[in-house]
Amino acid sequence: MSDLAAALEVVGSRWALLIVEQLLKGPQRYGDLQRQLGVPTNMLATRLKDLEAAGVLRRLPLKHNTRAYVLTDRGLALTETITALGRWGADLPREE
Repeated sequence: MSDLAAALEVVGSRWALLIVEQLLKGPQRYGDLQRQLGVPTNMLATRLKDLEAAGVLRRLPLKHNTRAYVLTDRGLALTETITALGRWGADLPREE
């Protein structure tokens, strides 16, 4: 498996990079991520578990048995990649 294929195994799933992009803004609670992204709750739960298992993010305990998610150093290492993909996407032709 190539290095790119290995990376896509972790962040190539639908919603994964959008979750990471939101977490680049700082720790966020599950409900906040769901509202901001509009991702179905079952899909969000799956992606968060997958990204946590891959070491991209971790859960932070908050008051009243709630949790927030925050990027690890491994997740923060995706900053340049996400920025570059965003720039690339900005140059794509848009349907009107």
